[in-house]
Amino acid sequence: MLISAHFLRRLRAHRQRALIFLTVFLIIDTVWIIASRPSSRGAPIPLDERDHPTTPLTNSSVYIVSVHRNTEAILRSAWSKAVLDLVTYLGPSNVYFSAIESGSQDGTKDALKELKSALDSKGIGNTIELGKTAWEQMAEIENRPQERQKGWIWDKAEGHWDVRRIPYLSRVRNQAMEPLRKLNRKFDKVLWLNDVVFDLDDYLALLHTRDGHFAAACSMDYKHYPYYYDTFALRDENGWKTASYFWPWFRSSKARASTLRAEPVKVESCWNGMVLFDSAPFIADPPLEFRGIEDSLADLRLEASECCLIHVDNALSRQEGKGVWLNPNVRVGYDVKAYEAVKGGKFPGPVMAVAGTWAVRLGRVTGKISGYTEDLTVQKRMAKWRAEDPSRKEPGEDKKS
Repeated sequence: MLISAHFLRRLRAHRQRALIFLTVFLIIDTVWIIASRPSSRGAPIPLDERDHPTTPLTNSSVYIVSVHRNTEAILRSAWSKAVLDLVTYLGPSNVYFSAIESGSQDGTKDALKELKSALDSKGIGNTIELGKTAWEQMAEIENRPQERQKGWIWDKAEGHWDVRRIPYLSRVRNQAMEPLRKLNRKFDKVLWLNDVVFDLDDYLALLHTRDGHFAAACSMDYKHYPYYYDTFALRDENGWKTASYFWPWFRSSKARASTLRAEPVKVESCWNGMVLFDSAPFIADPPLEFRGIEDSLADLRLEASECCLIHVDNALSRQEGKGVWLNPNVRVGYDVKAYEAVKGGKFPGPVMAVAGTWAVRLGRVTGKISGYTEDLTVQKRMAKWRAEDPSRKEPGEDKKS
């Protein structure tokens, strides 16, 4: 089949114009992405509030709580110092520290003993419980029941019962919260800390999220920049997973817009290394507690993070003027290197801003497909679970993790 030279010239001309148009579009888009990055590195905290904590918000009393396993490196490199800086700033009358350790195979127990000595010397009330050794913990796990017990699930491939991780973690977290309910003192906030690098300004920025009007406010956490870490707990206001591990993260246009403006992002759940709660639900009667989903639901190969479910069960999460918020200006790291990568300079850098924007654009498309498939799977398993007993309910059904 013959093709005229005139037709080929026209085809080449159209292709050249298309390439020019595409190049111009990409240049303009790249410039726009870089220029529209958030202008602030972190939520501004007035210097008089940082240096002279006299306002009611900055003077809030705080119950600081954490759990530990094999965290010696971060404790000695940054975490213990950051905690001591924070409790010194707050003062003995405004703070209490609680930590639970179990199963460590390094020097975590010794590092926590040193931290306790330092807290005691400052007159800071504290409870630090050092639990079982790794071998004692392993023996407990290997001591499998012969028949079903709460918190255990049947491993069909291995032919034995296995302890479920989420209910176990929930029990440990609730154990760390026990002193709060036994103390003859009331605290305004509960600060949960993972084994992350942070500083006093990170705490203050988190505290000032929406001028303190929240049920919970979370940081964003990093282990290997530019990927954020806690993908298990973070869900946008629609209950969706993030579109990408890269900034600006979210499928939801509303959540992305807040991120681009460096404003608090309304979410269904988050944890992400550092989370500050209004304390009221934890000291109510009955108190808000961490939990896992029912064993019978886990039998159907479904699971949910205790860090998601705590928001589901928290009445303040749905209260007007409260809610759960991610503060994109507060970024912490799981080691000093990761923290330095997200702490200094304008965030994100120009290259990662462009790469992240395109990753989110692509993830919004693929996320709809994978999200629909996951939702359908969950719905089918939930329907099967309820068919076995119509009275069954799981409040976290729409906040899949």
